[in-house]
Amino acid sequence: MPWNGPATVAKVYLGAPQPHWPKPTLDQAKEVADVEARLAEVERKNADSVRFTGGELLRSPEEVKPWLAKTGSVDGVLIVPVAQPTPPLQTLVNSLDVPALFFSRPYATHAWSSIAALRAAGRKLEVVASSSFGDLDPYMRMFRTVHHMRNSKALVAAAETENRKAAADGFAKHFGTQFKFVASSELKSAFDSVSERQAKQAADEFIRGALRVVEPSPKEILEGVRFYLGLGEMLKREQANAFTIDCFGSIPAPTLPGYPCIAWSKFNDAGLYGVCEADLASLMTQMLITSFSGMPGFVSDPVFDVSRNEVIHAHCVAAAKMKGIDGPSFPYIIRNHLETNEGAVLQVLMPSAETVTVARFTGPRRMLVSTAEVTGPVTDSDRGCRTQIRTRVSDAEKWLQTFSAGLHRVVFYGDHVRSIERMGRLMGFEVVREI
Repeated sequence: MPWNGPATVAKVYLGAPQPHWPKPTLDQAKEVADVEARLAEVERKNADSVRFTGGELLRSPEEVKPWLAKTGSVDGVLIVPVAQPTPPLQTLVNSLDVPALFFSRPYATHAWSSIAALRAAGRKLEVVASSSFGDLDPYMRMFRTVHHMRNSKALVAAAETENRKAAADGFAKHFGTQFKFVASSELKSAFDSVSERQAKQAADEFIRGALRVVEPSPKEILEGVRFYLGLGEMLKREQANAFTIDCFGSIPAPTLPGYPCIAWSKFNDAGLYGVCEADLASLMTQMLITSFSGMPGFVSDPVFDVSRNEVIHAHCVAAAKMKGIDGPSFPYIIRNHLETNEGAVLQVLMPSAETVTVARFTGPRRMLVSTAEVTGPVTDSDRGCRTQIRTRVSDAEKWLQTFSAGLHRVVFYGDHVRSIERMGRLMGFEVVREI
């Protein structure tokens, strides 16, 4: 599918008609050739993430427009200065509509000093100043995330309200992600397109993989699995990789042919995106961080307990492969949806003694982040939601008093905050630490 390929990144070298720094006798063509050889190794190491094009040397602002026309559509640009002054820089950066990485080797230029100001003016621009070409490696994965988001498509089963349409349009404009609103009748057709026999085989396999079944009837499990298979076919047909339904609003879960919770869990395990309640901000949060880290997201309702400096994260949708889509599945119990006492969901027993990142977009240009330590799963609660984890945070009271931007937060195993901050600079969104 289009979102799974490597990013196409154009290389461009910036020089001067007559260099002053690092020395007036600098052979700029030789500098370019030396860097080209090193970048070929970067590309080889990161072949799954990036494919380089270009490699021209620009010495004047007038050369920028022809270079852009020749370059065509790319996911990002790698800018490598070789000399000071670098007259094409501002014209180039102001002309780009894709993220750019400015790689400044020691003594190459002083132009790194202007990058922060260009970024403050709204440019999608990150800077690395290093003698090590290995410091480029994390950014190759980030460029792949840029490509992933530019080529992703989300199906939204919800009333197309003014606010929801504005949110979709904002994310689409900034990241390139497509959104398509679908009617509830299409969900019923997707369900009906799957034979009961096919669904029964998949449901039996799903039940065999569980520790046990508690509340759901065989019929409820069968309907949930059949709905999952139908929505999967719908994703394939639409060449989409994300799905969300307004299951507590304009299309209530009890009116659906099956509860979508099993589908969301299984999509997330497969590196796709199934997100509750038509929450586009959580969907985009999950898309960004999962595509970079390989960790599924757990969209949660936080529950504060300041007496223990803890936050419990709870929801009835959870991936079983929370430590990586290529990793093992964690044990799950088949339960009903606690808030409605209907349907079938996974109660996942998530691992403890782990650092997690908690994040949420508040819009396309701002993301909230924090970290916590998982102290254990909650398995004996009959309140809240089925999957729950206790986490210890740095200051629960502070977070409680400043909490904003809606209830949901998305939990990812691992500490990804520094990578998110780098992606924020590269992709043009502010990263704010909540605690």
